[in-house]
Amino acid sequence: MSKKIALIAIGGNALLKEKEQGLQEEQLENARECAEMFANVVQAGYSLCVVHGNGPQVGNILIQQEAGANRIPPYTLDIADAMTQGSMGYIIERMLINRLKYIKHETPVTTVLTEVVVDQNDPGFENPTKPVGPFYTEFRAVELQKQKKWHMKEDAGRGWRKVVPSPKPLEIVQLEAVKLLLEAGHCVIAGGGGGIPVIRDASGFLVGVEAVIDKDRLSSLLADQLGADTYVILTGVDKVAIDFGKPTQKWLDRMTVTEARQHAADGQFPAGSMGPKIESAIAFIVAGGHEVLITSPEALGRDPYETVGTRIVRD
Repeated sequence: MSKKIALIAIGGNALLKEKEQGLQEEQLENARECAEMFANVVQAGYSLCVVHGNGPQVGNILIQQEAGANRIPPYTLDIADAMTQGSMGYIIERMLINRLKYIKHETPVTTVLTEVVVDQNDPGFENPTKPVGPFYTEFRAVELQKQKKWHMKEDAGRGWRKVVPSPKPLEIVQLEAVKLLLEAGHCVIAGGGGGIPVIRDASGFLVGVEAVIDKDRLSSLLADQLGADTYVILTGVDKVAIDFGKPTQKWLDRMTVTEARQHAADGQFPAGSMGPKIESAIAFIVAGGHEVLITSPEALGRDPYETVGTRIVRD
């Protein structure tokens, strides 16, 4: 490709923030802010690929489905993933098109509905751990376990929730489409929510499964397979820290892969927060990538690129 590729991964909370009501207008405004950041990358001469999370959005769909379950049969989780890929892709796409037009850098923007193949024998299927959707009473949880064969777990006294596997991504079904669009000069939004999880059956046909693919693992795989030069993981903090939340907390400007692995082994990066981001960064570098930047959207839009965030690099 003639241009360098920048892959940016944002969380679902970039559009639906924790302290907001979750209104459509709020999400549109948040997408507008993200679009300003994305447009700066495009204006700097990069071909841009965006991967977004969808945890809060899928959670809302599942809550809506439970509320109306006595009137309309609910969809499975893979279809709920597809719904959010479409809705969130549209929101980001529209705001980025408008921003690029405003700065007179009119570049096509395209959302790709993305399926991702996982192994049906992945250990995650034996021990589902990822909570999704609403809280249920114990009576309703038992009912759902019997009716739908769901795995249900009690959540710290707040009620019962459905838990699903989080298998590793193996194959991006629409990879060639993403490559062709980037080569044709498009900004591409792909792999939303970690992708729609599918397996291949004995005949090689695709079958949707009830699972959640970690967005950071998928974005690392996509960055590697696209040959991305820059892999940016956006999160809720400006930099990565060790001893986070303790008096000894220390913000990090830079880590080698060896240092990142050692901190991870010491338990510095919990599985439910920074852990998958560090794991994805290491995987990208080990596979041949140059640099990973972990920072917040606010910092990336505010500070000089050379000084912002935490950089993970080769030894």
